[in-house]
Amino acid sequence: MINKKIKKIVLKKNKSKLVCLTAYSKSIAKILDKHVDIVLVGDSMANVLYGHSNTHKISLDNILEHSSSVKMGIKKSLLVVDMPKGSYDNIKLAKKNVSKVIRKTGCDAIKIESNKKNFKIIQSLVKKKIPVMGHIGYTPQFKKKFKIEGQTKHEAKALLKEAMLIEKAGAFSIVLECLSPHSAKLITNTLKIPTIGIGSSIDCDGQILVTDDILGLSGFYPKFVKKYTNLNRIIEKAVKKYTREVKLKKFPKKTNFLNGSKY
Repeated sequence: MINKKIKKIVLKKNKSKLVCLTAYSKSIAKILDKHVDIVLVGDSMANVLYGHSNTHKISLDNILEHSSSVKMGIKKSLLVVDMPKGSYDNIKLAKKNVSKVIRKTGCDAIKIESNKKNFKIIQSLVKKKIPVMGHIGYTPQFKKKFKIEGQTKHEAKALLKEAMLIEKAGAFSIVLECLSPHSAKLITNTLKIPTIGIGSSIDCDGQILVTDDILGLSGFYPKFVKKYTNLNRIIEKAVKKYTREVKLKKFPKKTNFLNGSKY
């Protein structure tokens, strides 16, 4: 029987746009949960939290720790967990690690990047009643060079075929990363499952971005990211004020001490 949250996401196809963002902690997840449809614990934490140049070094243990934290802040939205590079290289390994992620985090679904070969892995997980989100286009775990994909008829046709094979394998949705508007629209209009775009035009069924990017925290601002605020500036202002008050002996005051202290 299909998960009620998954069913709700699938039914939004062609009806209303899906809103998706990333989270790596309970505090952020709690805020996002009030407003978004899907919260993704992305392997982007490798860049955002750990300062790596790519997503390759993030471990399954890292994913488990952060996903468990995020789960505590989730009530209504769909919680999807990114499977890190190397954790699903074959069917046996994928089943073992995905089962561990679901058991330890209580997430609703997992996401797997396509390498144009792992359709059977998706199929085997779906047969075990594990909801899978696909991911095509620019797939950071498998591609070193960043470029817009699907800019020619041949590329668009190949991407459509890849997306259809992922749908056929049983995925309930698919991320389209950095696809040309034409390819994104073609795939979205062809598939029965929702497409979620990142840098892939307004024609997708939904959009996802890295939360730290839209908040002005990450320092990573490609053209497809819109910075909705600048938390870097706000945090720095608060830190400067704190520093000044400590040096001028304005903090802490008596009101900042615990009540009832005898010493």
